Amino acid sequence: MPVNLPTLLTWARIVMIPLVLGVFYLPEHWLAPLWQNVAGALIFTLAAITDWFDGYLARKWNQTSAFGAFLDPVADKLMVAAALILLVQLGRADAWLAAIIIGREITISALREWMAQLGASKGVAVSFIGKVKTAAQMVAIVVLLLHVDFIPGIDLAWIGSCCLFVAALLTLWSMGYYLRMAWPELTGRK
Repeated sequence: MPVNLPTLLTWARIVMIPLVLGVFYLPEHWLAPLWQNVAGALIFTLAAITDWFDGYLARKWNQTSAFGAFLDPVADKLMVAAALILLVQLGRADAWLAAIIIGREITISALREWMAQLGASKGVAVSFIGKVKTAAQMVAIVVLLLHVDFIPGIDLAWIGSCCLFVAALLTLWSMGYYLRMAWPELTGRK
Protein backbone atom coordinates (compact mmCIF):
# COMPACT_ATOMS: atom_id res chain seq x y z
CA MET A 1 0.00 0.00 0.00
CA PRO A 2 1.50 3.33 -1.03
CA VAL A 3 1.61 5.89 1.75
CA ASN A 4 1.12 9.37 0.37
CA LEU A 5 -1.18 12.31 1.06
CA PRO A 6 -3.86 11.31 -1.49
CA THR A 7 -4.11 7.81 0.01
CA LEU A 8 -4.16 9.21 3.55
CA LEU A 9 -7.01 11.55 2.55
CA THR A 10 -8.95 8.55 1.24
CA TRP A 11 -8.38 6.69 4.53
CA ALA A 12 -9.45 9.84 6.40
CA ARG A 13 -12.72 9.79 4.43
CA ILE A 14 -13.34 6.22 5.60
CA VAL A 15 -12.56 7.21 9.20
CA MET A 16 -15.05 10.09 8.96
CA ILE A 17 -17.95 7.69 8.23
CA PRO A 18 -18.40 6.56 11.86
CA LEU A 19 -17.94 10.18 12.97
CA VAL A 20 -20.84 11.34 10.78
CA LEU A 21 -23.01 8.51 12.10
CA GLY A 22 -21.81 8.85 15.68
CA VAL A 23 -22.84 12.48 16.19
CA PHE A 24 -26.47 11.49 15.64
CA TYR A 25 -26.28 8.96 18.46
CA LEU A 26 -24.80 11.26 21.07
CA PRO A 27 -27.07 12.02 24.04
CA GLU A 28 -28.87 15.36 23.78
CA HIS A 29 -27.11 16.64 26.90
CA TRP A 30 -23.80 16.18 25.03
CA LEU A 31 -24.91 17.66 21.72
CA ALA A 32 -28.32 19.18 20.99
CA PRO A 33 -30.14 17.94 17.86
CA LEU A 34 -29.42 21.20 16.00
CA TRP A 35 -25.69 20.76 16.61
CA GLN A 36 -25.85 17.06 15.74
CA ASN A 37 -27.22 18.10 12.35
CA VAL A 38 -24.62 20.81 11.87
CA ALA A 39 -21.72 18.58 12.97
CA GLY A 40 -22.88 15.65 10.84
CA ALA A 41 -23.29 17.88 7.77
CA LEU A 42 -19.89 19.53 8.31
CA ILE A 43 -18.06 16.22 8.74
CA PHE A 44 -19.78 14.79 5.65
CA THR A 45 -18.90 17.97 3.70
CA LEU A 46 -15.27 17.64 4.75
CA ALA A 47 -15.29 14.00 3.65
CA ALA A 48 -16.82 14.98 0.29
CA ILE A 49 -14.14 17.62 -0.20
CA THR A 50 -11.42 15.05 0.45
CA ASP A 51 -13.01 12.94 -2.31
CA TRP A 52 -12.25 15.65 -4.84
CA PHE A 53 -8.95 16.70 -3.26
CA ASP A 54 -7.33 13.24 -3.05
CA GLY A 55 -7.91 12.57 -6.75
CA TYR A 56 -6.70 16.02 -7.72
CA LEU A 57 -3.49 15.66 -5.69
CA ALA A 58 -2.84 12.12 -6.90
CA ARG A 59 -2.98 13.28 -10.52
CA LYS A 60 -1.12 16.56 -9.93
CA TRP A 61 1.72 14.94 -7.98
CA ASN A 62 1.72 11.79 -10.13
CA GLN A 63 0.94 9.67 -7.08
CA THR A 64 -1.79 7.56 -8.62
CA SER A 65 -1.67 3.87 -7.76
CA ALA A 66 -3.70 0.72 -8.30
CA PHE A 67 -4.44 0.66 -4.57
CA GLY A 68 -5.65 4.27 -4.61
CA ALA A 69 -7.79 3.56 -7.67
CA PHE A 70 -9.36 0.67 -5.72
CA LEU A 71 -9.74 2.42 -2.35
CA ASP A 72 -11.16 5.75 -3.56
CA PRO A 73 -14.43 4.40 -5.00
CA VAL A 74 -14.82 2.02 -2.05
CA ALA A 75 -14.55 4.98 0.34
CA ASP A 76 -17.09 6.92 -1.76
CA LYS A 77 -19.60 4.07 -1.81
CA LEU A 78 -19.25 3.42 1.93
CA MET A 79 -19.68 7.10 2.72
CA VAL A 80 -22.79 7.53 0.55
CA ALA A 81 -24.41 4.25 1.62
CA ALA A 82 -23.86 4.93 5.33
CA ALA A 83 -25.24 8.47 5.05
CA LEU A 84 -28.30 7.32 3.08
CA ILE A 85 -29.09 4.57 5.57
CA LEU A 86 -28.77 7.12 8.39
CA LEU A 87 -31.07 9.55 6.56
CA VAL A 88 -33.69 6.82 6.07
CA GLN A 89 -33.48 5.95 9.76
CA LEU A 90 -33.86 9.62 10.70
CA GLY A 91 -36.93 9.86 8.46
CA ARG A 92 -35.28 12.41 6.16
CA ALA A 93 -35.00 10.25 3.02
CA ASP A 94 -37.26 7.73 1.35
CA ALA A 95 -35.99 4.15 1.51
CA TRP A 96 -36.78 3.53 -2.16
CA LEU A 97 -34.51 6.41 -3.25
CA ALA A 98 -31.72 5.14 -1.00
CA ALA A 99 -32.20 1.61 -2.40
CA ILE A 100 -31.92 2.88 -5.99
CA ILE A 101 -28.72 4.77 -5.25
CA ILE A 102 -27.08 2.03 -3.16
CA GLY A 103 -28.20 -0.68 -5.59
CA ARG A 104 -26.68 1.21 -8.51
CA GLU A 105 -23.41 1.66 -6.64
CA ILE A 106 -23.17 -2.08 -5.97
CA THR A 107 -24.14 -2.96 -9.55
CA ILE A 108 -21.66 -0.60 -11.18
CA SER A 109 -18.87 -1.59 -8.78
CA ALA A 110 -19.41 -5.24 -9.69
CA LEU A 111 -19.58 -4.36 -13.39
CA ARG A 112 -16.31 -2.42 -13.17
CA GLU A 113 -14.63 -5.32 -11.37
CA TRP A 114 -15.84 -7.80 -13.98
CA MET A 115 -14.80 -5.52 -16.86
CA ALA A 116 -11.36 -5.05 -15.30
CA GLN A 117 -10.92 -8.83 -15.13
CA LEU A 118 -11.71 -8.94 -18.86
CA GLY A 119 -9.18 -6.18 -19.50
CA ALA A 120 -11.96 -3.87 -20.69
CA SER A 121 -12.14 -1.41 -17.79
CA LYS A 122 -11.95 1.58 -20.15
CA GLY A 123 -15.48 0.64 -21.24
CA VAL A 124 -16.83 1.64 -17.83
CA ALA A 125 -14.56 4.57 -16.98
CA VAL A 126 -16.15 7.40 -15.00
CA SER A 127 -18.30 9.59 -17.23
CA PHE A 128 -19.46 13.18 -16.96
CA ILE A 129 -22.97 12.03 -16.02
CA GLY A 130 -21.42 9.98 -13.20
CA LYS A 131 -19.72 13.09 -11.88
CA VAL A 132 -22.95 15.12 -12.04
CA LYS A 133 -24.74 12.26 -10.24
CA THR A 134 -22.11 12.30 -7.50
CA ALA A 135 -22.41 16.08 -7.08
CA ALA A 136 -26.22 15.84 -6.81
CA GLN A 137 -25.90 13.04 -4.23
CA MET A 138 -23.43 14.99 -2.13
CA VAL A 139 -25.54 18.17 -2.14
CA ALA A 140 -28.69 16.18 -1.27
CA ILE A 141 -26.99 14.33 1.58
CA VAL A 142 -25.44 17.47 3.08
CA VAL A 143 -28.75 19.37 2.94
CA LEU A 144 -30.68 16.43 4.43
CA LEU A 145 -28.10 15.94 7.19
CA LEU A 146 -28.18 19.65 7.98
CA HIS A 147 -31.99 19.65 8.22
CA VAL A 148 -32.05 23.26 9.37
CA ASP A 149 -33.86 26.17 7.74
CA PHE A 150 -31.49 29.14 7.81
CA ILE A 151 -33.49 31.39 5.54
CA PRO A 152 -37.17 31.96 6.40
CA GLY A 153 -39.48 30.67 3.69
CA ILE A 154 -36.91 28.26 2.21
CA ASP A 155 -37.60 24.65 3.12
CA LEU A 156 -34.21 22.91 3.06
CA ALA A 157 -35.77 19.50 3.76
CA TRP A 158 -37.85 19.85 0.59
CA ILE A 159 -34.82 21.06 -1.39
CA GLY A 160 -32.76 18.14 -0.07
CA SER A 161 -35.52 15.68 -0.98
CA CYS A 162 -35.74 17.13 -4.49
CA CYS A 163 -31.95 16.90 -4.88
CA LEU A 164 -32.06 13.28 -3.72
CA PHE A 165 -34.80 12.52 -6.25
CA VAL A 166 -32.70 14.15 -9.00
CA ALA A 167 -29.67 12.17 -7.78
CA ALA A 168 -31.69 8.94 -8.03
CA LEU A 169 -32.75 9.81 -11.59
CA LEU A 170 -29.15 10.60 -12.52
CA THR A 171 -28.14 7.36 -10.82
CA LEU A 172 -30.44 5.37 -13.10
CA TRP A 173 -29.32 7.35 -16.13
CA SER A 174 -25.63 6.82 -15.39
CA MET A 175 -26.24 3.12 -14.70
CA GLY A 176 -27.90 2.85 -18.12
CA TYR A 177 -24.91 4.61 -19.66
CA TYR A 178 -22.40 2.24 -18.03
CA LEU A 179 -24.44 -0.83 -18.94
CA ARG A 180 -24.69 0.38 -22.55
CA MET A 181 -20.91 0.90 -22.66
CA ALA A 182 -20.36 -2.61 -21.28
CA TRP A 183 -23.08 -4.23 -23.41
CA PRO A 184 -20.70 -5.66 -26.04
CA GLU A 185 -18.76 -7.45 -23.28
CA LEU A 186 -21.93 -8.52 -21.49
CA THR A 187 -23.42 -10.09 -24.62
CA GLY A 188 -20.18 -11.34 -26.16
CA ARG A 189 -20.71 -9.10 -29.20
CA LYS A 190 -18.10 -6.52 -30.11
